[in-house]
Amino acid sequence: MSKAIVIFSGGQDSTVCMGWAKNRFKEIEAITYDYGQRHEIELTQASKIANLFGIKHTIFKLSELSQLGNSALIGDVGEISASHATNSSLPASYVPNRNALFFTIAHAYAQKIGAKDLVTGICQSDYSGYPDCRVEFAKAIELALNLGSESDIKFHYPLMYLNKAQTFKLAFDEGVLDIVLKYSHTCYEGVRDKLHDWGYGCAKCPACKLRMNGYKEFIRLQQKE
Repeated sequence: MSKAIVIFSGGQDSTVCMGWAKNRFKEIEAITYDYGQRHEIELTQASKIANLFGIKHTIFKLSELSQLGNSALIGDVGEISASHATNSSLPASYVPNRNALFFTIAHAYAQKIGAKDLVTGICQSDYSGYPDCRVEFAKAIELALNLGSESDIKFHYPLMYLNKAQTFKLAFDEGVLDIVLKYSHTCYEGVRDKLHDWGYGCAKCPACKLRMNGYKEFIRLQQKE
C-alpha cells in the first residue's frame, strides 16, 4: 500500500497506530489537532514522536471546539472524572462531535495529498464511554464522507477490539513500545514530571488509570509466556 494519513494525538493509542502504519504503508503523514485541550503537552509530544519516525507532521487549529466549552477536557466544566455537564450518560471529558470533525478534516486532507487510507486509534473495547469511538460510528462517517466527495478512502482502526493490555502488546510487536512508554502522552492533567514503568502521567485521572492497569496486565501476560 502506498500513502496513508495517521490521525495522531501523541497519545498511547495513536502512537501504536503510527508504528502499525509505518510497518504497512510506503509513505505516511501525521495530522494533529489543537483544539484547546487542557493536556496541550500532547501537541509537543506528537511533534517529537513524528520527528522520531521521520514523517511530515501537520497541526490543525480548531478553535471551534474550544468555543463550545462544554467539556472538562477543554474548559473548566466539572471534574475530569465526573459525568458530562449536558449529558450525564457520558464522561465529563467527552467533547461533542470531536471525532466527526477530526475525520472530516483528515478525509479532506487525504483528498488533497492523494492518500487512500486513514489510520485512527479509536477503540470501543477501552473507549472510556465515548460513543464516537465505536465501529458503527467509524463505518457510518467513512461512508458519508466518501459519498460526499465521490472518493474511496479507507479507514483503518487496528485497536478497535483491543483492550489496553493488548494495545501494549501490539506496540511491542510493532517495535514501538519504547517510544510509547517514553514519549507518548495520555494524562488529562498534562503531568510529565515522572516516568513510571507505564509512562508519564498523574496516575489519578481516568486516562492514566486505564493506561497503568493495562500495562500491569500486559506485563503479567508477558511473564506467563
